[in-house]
Amino acid sequence: MAKYTKKEIMELVEQEDVEFIRLQFTDMFGMFKNVAITSSQLKKALDNQCMFDGSSIDGFVRIEESDMYLYPDLDTLEIFPWRPQQGKVARLICDIYRPDGTPFEGDPRYILKRTLKEAASMGYTFNAGPECEFFLYHSDDDGLPTTLSHEKAGYFDMAPLDLGENARRDMVLTLEEMGFEIEASHHEVAPAQHEIDFRYDEALSTADNIMTFKLAVKTIAKRHGLHATFMPKPKYGMNGSGMHINMSLSKAGKNAFADPADAMGLSEDAYYFIGGIIRHMKGMTAITNPLVNSYKRLVPGYEAPVYIAWSATNRSPLIRIPAARGEETRIELRSPDPTANPYLALAVCLAAGLDGIKNKMKPPRSVDKNIFRMSMDEKEEEGIDSLPSNLREAVRELEKDEFIRGVLGEHLAKRYIQAKKAEWQDYTIQVTDWEVDHYLSKF
Repeated sequence: MAKYTKKEIMELVEQEDVEFIRLQFTDMFGMFKNVAITSSQLKKALDNQCMFDGSSIDGFVRIEESDMYLYPDLDTLEIFPWRPQQGKVARLICDIYRPDGTPFEGDPRYILKRTLKEAASMGYTFNAGPECEFFLYHSDDDGLPTTLSHEKAGYFDMAPLDLGENARRDMVLTLEEMGFEIEASHHEVAPAQHEIDFRYDEALSTADNIMTFKLAVKTIAKRHGLHATFMPKPKYGMNGSGMHINMSLSKAGKNAFADPADAMGLSEDAYYFIGGIIRHMKGMTAITNPLVNSYKRLVPGYEAPVYIAWSATNRSPLIRIPAARGEETRIELRSPDPTANPYLALAVCLAAGLDGIKNKMKPPRSVDKNIFRMSMDEKEEEGIDSLPSNLREAVRELEKDEFIRGVLGEHLAKRYIQAKKAEWQDYTIQVTDWEVDHYLSKF
């Protein structure tokens, strides 16, 4: 990520003929919001003097305390390559502050920064790399999204089977133009499903990058007459979209998870980190899998993990240790999906892992066989628990996990839990096509 001073940003905006600057921030649900200003207002913005109404944003504040200030992070300056080349559009990602100059405790970016500060106090840097999956569907004549696709491609297939190949190529080129290092892009298992992986980074940059990535993918898809969706499970009977998170800690410039003397090549810190995630996984799931629809993906038979276990050799458990060792040693958490707020998801993953290290939480034995093929008795014998099976269960687990609620802070945890309970309640009173198909003619 480039480092900028205020003066350099002012000069660059003038040189590049940037007319509009979007001051972006993220609400508690992981939705990008922005206030657009013209370049004439840039100095005011860089001096942290741009204000907005926080009472209108989900999970922020009540109407009586609505004034909030945007503090741009200068290093997040990006000129959007898809906008006109005369009168260009740039963006800055912002932190949210109260009028008294204190950080707003409900800002997801602040919550991650606070957790990273704790890691730094223990001598650690937290690196994360996501694997984001998404679907490309047709839009209808009004430009509205559908779940229609004419393609029948599968894992790693190419054109002509992969009808999204051109759009995906444009996405990769656009992302590279924006400074992303793209490591791989390919067709995924389900028809119309794709994955683009970008290089890991320090966690705050990774969370910013996930937000920017989703914006770029949706924008480029639209240019191809397609709709990109990160919805976890748009269609019954097909694989859903995940966002596996690869994580590692560094200490004094070295990978803190690596230990060549260990049989698995893992350090004590790595084992304790796994132990912490396993201990808090149920409480974290409402954050890593935040929608009613998220739990339609987390079912046996579609590659998504359901069982709370770890392994270095197979892909059915929740936590996998990829084969690379040394400086590449990392832990892959496979349950999150791309609708998770990346700032909150990375904050709870890191905090849970650090809790494991602090309290020396040993993980259970690794499970090196296919858990999906194990009987109930075998799973019980191994002590293998399951993730919450729906949003209601996940919210209950979050309520029970005082530690994870503490990571989120009282302000956000309370509002998030209220919002998710309301989402579940709204879902339960709907009459679905399934019910009509199964009951209307019978009863």
